[in-house]
Formats: sequence, structure tokens, C-alpha cells
Amino acid sequence: MKLWNRLARLLWHSVVGKLWATIMLLVAVVLLILGVFLLQYIDIWFDENSSHAIKVLFIITAIIGFLLSTFFAFFLSAKIQQPLLQLKNAADSVSQGDYSTRIHISSSDEIGQLAITFNNMTEQLDKLIHALNHEKNHLSSILRSMGDSVITFDSEGQVILTNPSGQLLISGWSSLESAWEQEPMEDVPFFPGVPMPLRQLFQHVMKDGKDLTEKVHVHSSVWSVVMAPLQSGNVIRGAVAVIRNVTEEHKLDKLRRDFVANISHEIRTPLSMLQGYSEALLDDIVASPEERRELVQVIHDESLRMGRLVNDFLDIARMEAGHVEMNFQEIELGLVVRRVHRKFQVYAKEREVALHVKAPEDKLLTLMQADEDRLEQVLTNLMDNALRHTPAGKSITIAAENLLVSGEPYIQLKISDEGVGIPPEDVPYIFERFYKADKARKRTGGTGLGLAIVKNLIELHHGKIQVDSTAATGTTFTILLPVEGKE
Repeated sequence: MKLWNRLARLLWHSVVGKLWATIMLLVAVVLLILGVFLLQYIDIWFDENSSHAIKVLFIITAIIGFLLSTFFAFFLSAKIQQPLLQLKNAADSVSQGDYSTRIHISSSDEIGQLAITFNNMTEQLDKLIHALNHEKNHLSSILRSMGDSVITFDSEGQVILTNPSGQLLISGWSSLESAWEQEPMEDVPFFPGVPMPLRQLFQHVMKDGKDLTEKVHVHSSVWSVVMAPLQSGNVIRGAVAVIRNVTEEHKLDKLRRDFVANISHEIRTPLSMLQGYSEALLDDIVASPEERRELVQVIHDESLRMGRLVNDFLDIARMEAGHVEMNFQEIELGLVVRRVHRKFQVYAKEREVALHVKAPEDKLLTLMQADEDRLEQVLTNLMDNALRHTPAGKSITIAAENLLVSGEPYIQLKISDEGVGIPPEDVPYIFERFYKADKARKRTGGTGLGLAIVKNLIELHHGKIQVDSTAATGTTFTILLPVEGKE
């Protein structure tokens, strides 16, 4: 019984089964009509022997009709059902991602035309999928090679796509949840899947549906975030954020603002003095020759200060642009040290500061590749810096000696003072431009560019400079210069 039910369901759920059942129904109807309307007249029209033979003939005809309909059904199975099964199997393969599936049916009927259309469809679909995969791989390569972080969120705030840089950023920002202070927006979902530095911006984008740009400060870094909504029609289905680390640009912009502010300050003071004293001379406010000479001396000193300021600006600009000219040759550094010592001897005496030099008398301090004028500028800047920060009654020492470092010959220079020293927290910044603007250095003169110039000139000689300082005790600058020099 179960086998009969399974066979019946199989026949009924197939095209050939339905067609065969239809034919059998038609044959049965025909036979029933014949039986109902004709068989009752057979006994009347024919004798007993003939009527029996005719009835047998009808039965044989019915059996033959049944066999012929069954044969016709199997014939239709070969011509109709098999191609349809091929189409079904091919469609299943395509639905599973095998777009290279093709059907090989050679008939020219409707099924053959359907197979041709199916093959054309799969061919076009295969080309389209390959093109989409190519574009996807192309976009993935672009995303992977981008230095900027790209993060895509869905409407629930979950990350659906990111590049390696963005993944690192998400990992780094995932620990900021508890430390980040941010007020939640009213009538806007919280979006816990969005990193804290981006959450408020994401809420605004999802609420307003507009592109937004913002700078986000995370610890000591500054990030520029551009976030745009992903829209389908009028529905916002997420947002994409492009994030760039602009910490260096932010620092450069701050340096530019500081540069302009310091330039204005440094130039305004001598210009005001020049203008004021020159007007006093023009208006004959001072009468005695001594006062006139004093005013003229101030004007002269301030003009020299402005000249030094301009020269320092030009030097630091050339060095940072790599346009400084160096005259490398063999020099005797001991002569440079003693020349700088003599240059500052009178100035140090006026300030009641003892000036000492320690350099070997019995052997030379020779550098094979060095610029004598530039090294004299280095020592001059360091000595000027030391004298300005050393009070009366203290001393400054210049020391020079030959030294071996890792088997290589070097000359070591030390400029030590007994001045006010540098606070430990300020030591890492002393070689930055305008360091004197720091609160610890406001009381002293100078342009604030001297140590920046010194560092650049030492690096152009492939040397090194470091500083050791103790507040209220003194400061020592140590310079290492290679004897042989480097190409």
C-alpha cells in the first residue's frame, strides 16, 4: 500500500505522470462510453459467438490502449522529462554558485530554445559575477593599501567592513569605553558597537543623514574623521568613516602659529625701541651728548639684535629645507675652541663669570671633514646660551678631547655652566624652535632658535648632541663629532 502511494505521488508530481494519467483517463472514458452505449447492443445485433468475440476484442483493444499510453508516457519521459530534469539540476548548480553550468540539449523545440536561453543567461551571469568579483578585489586592494582607516557601519552600529588600518584603530579604541566622557544624545540609539571617539559623530550622521567632518582628540593624537551616510532611497542603512591621523599636521600648524606669534613678538620689541629712541633724537628730547650717545648705542644694539634674528630665521629655514651650504675640509678644532673662548672672555668678565677652556696642548684636535665657520657658530650659540643663564660668581668650562667610540675616533666637546639649569620636564624640548618661550626661559633674551640651529648643524656633521641638566645646579651640552667624517 505504501509503495502504491509513493508511486502515485511520484507520478502525480511529474509532468509525464500527469500526462500519462490524463491519457489513461481519456482511454478509460472512451472505453466507458463504448461499454455503456455499444456493449448493450452487441447481444442484439450479433449472435452469441460473435458478441463474445467482439467483447474479447474490446478488452484486447483496452489492454493495447493501456500499453500504448504507457509506452507513450515513457517516450514523453525521454523527450520532455529528461531535458526538464537537466534544466532543474542546472538551476540548482547555478543557485549554489556554479555559474559555469551549461545544458546540452540538441532539440529544436520549445525545450531546446529554453535550454539555449538558459545557457545565454548563465553565460551573462557568469561574466557579471566575474566582473563584480574583479571590482570587489580591486576595491579590497585599494582599501588594504590605504594609509587612512576606513570603517563601514550598518544601521545598528555594527562594523561590516574595514581595512587593516581601520581594524587596528578599532582594536586600539575598544578600551576607551570607560575612560571616555561623552553625553548621550536624546532620542538617538546608543550604538554600543561604534568606538567611543566616533559614536557621537555616528549618532549625528544617522539622525541628520548628512556628511560630517570632525577632529577627534584621543590621548595625545589628533584624528580627522569624515563620515557619510549610506543611503538606499530615503532609508539610511549605515555610515562609512574615513579616519586619518593628523597629529603631525596639527603639530606643524601649532608650530606655524607659534612661529608667527614669536616673530611678531621678537620684531615688535626692537622696532618699538628703534622707533621710540629715533623719535626722541629727532624731537631733541635729549640734550646732552652722553644721553644722545646712549640712545644711539641702544638703537645700534637693537638693530644688531634684529640682524641676528633675521639671520637665525634664514639659517633654520635653510637647514630644515636642506639648502644650507657646507664647506667641508680638514680643520683644527682646537683653534676654533680657543678662538671662541677669546671672543667671550671680555663679555664673561663684564658679567663676572669665570670662563675656562680645557683642550690638549700636546696634540691636535683634527677633523677631516668639517665646516669651520659652522662649528664656530655652534660653539658661539652654546656659549651665548650659557652666559645668559649663568649668574655672576659662577663659571663656564669648554672642554675638548679625542675619544674612541666603538673603535671609531671621535672628538668630544663639552660646554658646562653653573647656571640655573633646566627643569627635567623641559629637557626633551630644548632643541625645538622658540624654546625660550617656555615659562622657565621667559626672563632671558635671545631668539629661541639658537639650540635648534646647533642641533641641525651637528647633524649635518653626522654628529650627536645631548644635554644633562639639573635645576639650580647647571647644564652640560656634550657633542660627539666623527674625526673621519661621512660621505
